[in-house]
Amino acid sequence: MEYGSIEREIHVDASPEVVFEVVSSPEHISQWWTDDADFEARPGAVGELIWGDRAEVAPITVVTAEPPRLFAFRWCYPDGKVDDSADSMLVTFELTPSGTGTNIRLTETGFREMGWEAAKLEEQYREHSVGWDTFVPRLGEYLARLVSTP
Repeated sequence: MEYGSIEREIHVDASPEVVFEVVSSPEHISQWWTDDADFEARPGAVGELIWGDRAEVAPITVVTAEPPRLFAFRWCYPDGKVDDSADSMLVTFELTPSGTGTNIRLTETGFREMGWEAAKLEEQYREHSVGWDTFVPRLGEYLARLVSTP
């Protein structure tokens, strides 16, 4: 197995503008992925993704915010602190109009660059793969509910 990147694609019946808002704003992210989130969708902004009652907090740094086509952030910093000099994972949402909807392509890279031992690399890759297998469909379901609500 390569363990270089994770890619997931999904088509949704929502405009790229709506999808961009849903993948880049804390109030929407907390509906399909995290329990809470706090950040601004602008390059260089630092914030948090939060699960449970702050049981798990992951700092993030927004890398790219180009509405309505591209949103990317870094996370999984060593020691749980934002450090621009340290390796971290990069998550990118690429949004492409398709018919009346949008193709969403999620890519997460940086696994090999983290310097983990083989067993930890395999474990982290598997955990993230299973996570995106859960949350990308939830993103699609949330968008379907959002655009069908009058």
